Amino acid sequence: MSETKNENPKITHRIKSFVLRQGRLSAAQKSAIESQWPEFGLELKNQLLDLTGLFGREAPTILEIGFGMGKSLAEMAEANPDQNYIGIEVHRPGVGALLKLVEEKGLTNIRVFNEDAYEVLERMIPENSLAAVYLFFPDPWHKKRHHKRRIVQPEFAQKIRKHIKIGGQFHMATDWENYAEHMMEVMSHAEGYNNISGTGEYTPRPDYRPLTKFEARGHRLGHGVWDLIFERQS
Repeated sequence: MSETKNENPKITHRIKSFVLRQGRLSAAQKSAIESQWPEFGLELKNQLLDLTGLFGREAPTILEIGFGMGKSLAEMAEANPDQNYIGIEVHRPGVGALLKLVEEKGLTNIRVFNEDAYEVLERMIPENSLAAVYLFFPDPWHKKRHHKRRIVQPEFAQKIRKHIKIGGQFHMATDWENYAEHMMEVMSHAEGYNNISGTGEYTPRPDYRPLTKFEARGHRLGHGVWDLIFERQS
């Protein structure tokens, strides 16, 4: 495939769902990137990934968008060595934190992008290739005038859908009730998906999604967390 710049205006000029903050890398994060990126880091190209070649095996591949500081992704990869994980995060300190965990835990089933998820999906993820896509606690953009920045939109649902295998899942979680309602509205009307818990129903947190410290604190304070899992039907 050509390595020329992707000039699709839908990608170039779309409303972004994140603000790129220039967080400082700690010495440990910087060291982890320097030592681990050559093996586990992925560069953005106009070239579809060969997932079997990338991981050296045939295995279900799960993509997490916006893994934050990487703790949950590392825990999932450690608990499920028979699955492959690709993480995407725009904030470099989070990438450094995840790679530090990869090194400490001796993980081999994770690969990492420090990029915009839209660009990665558009250029590098093959269609019908993923067992699941995870989107845990994305920026809620809680002010009404910012709702258009929320990543879960009808166009995004269809972009995700073409990369998930038939029978694969799109799993979202949020601690903002209004965003949960927004997600449910978008996904309930999205062509080709089926809510595994029934129309309009949220799903109890599956065991495979780690309970974060932040989430546990929220539970103690009486805050809700909503999981939505939609399966690709067509």
